[in-house]
Amino acid sequence: MNTILQRILQIFKLAELRNKILFVLGVFVIFRFMANIPIPGIDASRLQAFFQQNELLGLLNLFTGGALDNLSIVMLGMGPYITAVIVMQLLTMIFPPLERMYKEEGEAGRKKFNQYGRMLTVPFALVQGYGFLTLLSRQGIIGQITPVDYVTALITVIAGTVLLMWLGELITEKGIGNGVSLLIFAGIVAEFPGSIRQLFVDFDPSRALTLAGFFAMAVAVIAGVVFVTEARRNIPVSYAKRVRGNKVYGGTSTYLPLSVNPAGVIPIIFALSLLTFPGMIANFFLGSEGFMGNVARFFQTYLDPSSWPYIAAYFLLVGMFTFFYTAVTFDPKSISTNLQKMGGFVPGVRPGPSTATHISYILNRVLLIGALFLGTVAIMPFLIQKGTGITAFSFLLGGTALLIMVNVALETMRQIRAQLQMRDYDAF
Repeated sequence: MNTILQRILQIFKLAELRNKILFVLGVFVIFRFMANIPIPGIDASRLQAFFQQNELLGLLNLFTGGALDNLSIVMLGMGPYITAVIVMQLLTMIFPPLERMYKEEGEAGRKKFNQYGRMLTVPFALVQGYGFLTLLSRQGIIGQITPVDYVTALITVIAGTVLLMWLGELITEKGIGNGVSLLIFAGIVAEFPGSIRQLFVDFDPSRALTLAGFFAMAVAVIAGVVFVTEARRNIPVSYAKRVRGNKVYGGTSTYLPLSVNPAGVIPIIFALSLLTFPGMIANFFLGSEGFMGNVARFFQTYLDPSSWPYIAAYFLLVGMFTFFYTAVTFDPKSISTNLQKMGGFVPGVRPGPSTATHISYILNRVLLIGALFLGTVAIMPFLIQKGTGITAFSFLLGGTALLIMVNVALETMRQIRAQLQMRDYDAF
């Protein structure tokens, strides 16, 4: 404990590091201020009830820190930017020039790739903003608005998204940590006070033991998520000795780390989007008769988040998307080629295609553990809600929010530690 306090004091004694942290906190204040400026003409009670009934919108609202169910000027949060980045990564599988830009052109190629992602954010913000406003208007949550007001609202929403994206870039450049991830983290943590309040409002003394067990389990699950997130499978790599003039290079041994969960939270987002989209479409046809009405009622029944078919399908889809997304972002062939160019090799394995096959074999075995882990974490909140009936803080026992919080917290801690090491290397 004393060591932790000393580190915290050391952080705030260093002017440069202190200014970076204060800058990040200042951006958080601006973000929370904007998240509470709503678009006028909204029935707040009907809006919150609608979001509680829709799992996907509830997830998106969690990412925006309540900015979406307030219909604030930043109601889309970082959603359009995240969508644009994911689409750009998927497009690398289709367009080889884009893949070369992302994987082979170094830092300049990455900057150009990221710039295309920023440009693609604007049309995605337009489509998502129009879709949300139209959906809420048809549900009667938003009153009749004129075309001029509609266009004004869309321009405001797009500007809010671009502003958040810019603030995220500023955090990355002038603060500490990844700006986009930290803004998402801030949105999730912003729900804590409301959850604490709801917990005390609904507190029942007869369930005190259940609540104690719930929070004890939450601590264990968070520790397990941290452990698996940090877990690596190291592949030993050796480098051949090379003589250049009077100097000898290489001859060292290191390792290639493979993360147990290389896909992060993307498989959960993909699976949740795929499962909730048919249910959203089915809501528009529930009152119909005949074939369309029967199909709509079928989806409404079996894709309800509280049903066992939904939970089973969710678990399987998360596992499938874990393998799919890793195949998109991780290429054993390029790693094998780069190792061969640098004179590296895996002991006992021939360089080239044999090394790529060896890496793929190990990766698939590690991914099986990662897929089971992600699937379990994804469905755990549903299982806990069915077993205990506790909804407040249920994300502490799993789900996308918990994974994001753990990943962002660990990455930010690593960057702070690196900053301290640069200034006081001997002490470490």
